[in-house]
Amino acid sequence: MHLVTQRSFGGPEVLEPAAADRPRPLLNEVLVRVRAAGVNPIDAHVRSGTIPLLGPPPFVVGWDVSGVVEEVAPGVTRFAVGDEVFGMPLMPRAAGGYAEYVTAPSRQLARKPASLDHPHAAALPLAGLTAWQALVDAAGVGAGQRVLVHAGGGGVGHLALQMARARGAEVLTTASAAKADFVRALGAAEVIDYRGMDFADAARDVDVVLDTVGGDTALRSLDVLRPGGTLVTIVEMRNAELARAAADRGLRCLGVTAEPDHVGLAALADLADSGALRVHLAHTLPLSDAARAHRLIESGSTMGKVVLIP
Repeated sequence: MHLVTQRSFGGPEVLEPAAADRPRPLLNEVLVRVRAAGVNPIDAHVRSGTIPLLGPPPFVVGWDVSGVVEEVAPGVTRFAVGDEVFGMPLMPRAAGGYAEYVTAPSRQLARKPASLDHPHAAALPLAGLTAWQALVDAAGVGAGQRVLVHAGGGGVGHLALQMARARGAEVLTTASAAKADFVRALGAAEVIDYRGMDFADAARDVDVVLDTVGGDTALRSLDVLRPGGTLVTIVEMRNAELARAAADRGLRCLGVTAEPDHVGLAALADLADSGALRVHLAHTLPLSDAARAHRLIESGSTMGKVVLIP
């Protein structure tokens, strides 16, 4: 099969096409013919070595996949050959998503949303599960709340603001002026141009903040929360100073990183099929253009997601 690998840490140029034997599924696993693979910021961090999840190269990055089941190992009862599935298997261990085939535990996959093609479905798992586990599982966002989503035009942000709105919350978001119309169309009631104003002056009485930026943005987000409010961060999970600052003010600070979850995937599929969740694809590229895909996501200006097609 064709795949994209790397033999050293470095910039996008270290990603190179290669060939390897097709993997074989173990007990309780399925073999999936990948029709599309999502590209996420974590892929670039692993590639560069700034977040060395997979140890030293060589390895194949990528977790988000959508495809068709081609082989079912003993122990699998959820899927049959020919089923269309999507997911984010094995995170944070290697899934090898930038390839024509992957193997995955069956309970880390779900049936692909019927309303989405494979590229849109492949763009959903990691960003969607991050948003779902942060807003729903951790913060319990519900009707009548005010929710601030930082970077609402990004991969996680554009899904998170739709989820919060679907659960009846009023959604505020930070975004550049160039992305303002985009996030409004997705349901943001108020858009704060972070380049032209301080979000801490513009937002008040917020129940939940989803921090996708980190650093000073995470710390200053405490200023906009109501008493008893919740900051959920997907960046500053290990920041003890931030946690103490929140506790001193009577606020909750929760660190969330996405983990494989077929229940959460099924919830995302239901939202997509109901029309409450739109996945925006900024770029769809061939697998051989993985280096270009990484340059795009590292630019910081991409609206939505980038997907590779094997």
